[in-house]
Amino acid sequence: MEPVLWLLFSAGGVMSALFLPALVFLFALAVPLGWIEEPGRDRLLGLLGHPLTALVLLGVCVLSLLHWAQRFRYTLFDGLRLKAHDRLINASVYALALLGSAAAAVVLWQAVAARSG
Repeated sequence: MEPVLWLLFSAGGVMSALFLPALVFLFALAVPLGWIEEPGRDRLLGLLGHPLTALVLLGVCVLSLLHWAQRFRYTLFDGLRLKAHDRLINASVYALALLGSAAAAVVLWQAVAARSG
């Protein structure tokens, strides 16, 4: 199971590095500072409601959360020397990643459903 987790860790790091800086720049800097026009609700819903966009964003969210879980797990193991509690830590971090992924799926599913009717 360990190689699969490291594969997901790597994929999550790549997805986070590629997509999150652009999203942060757009929605935390460019729009609030007025550098670009604020997209309306209908325009964003139209974009988020497209199944391909929702699938890509879901992939970014899921892989980023799995990346976080693996990184935080090893921070607790090695940095804080809590290796003795490995079962609790593993269950906790991966459950949080799963819950976050489910929340992202629900939100994106609602956007797709709202767009289609």
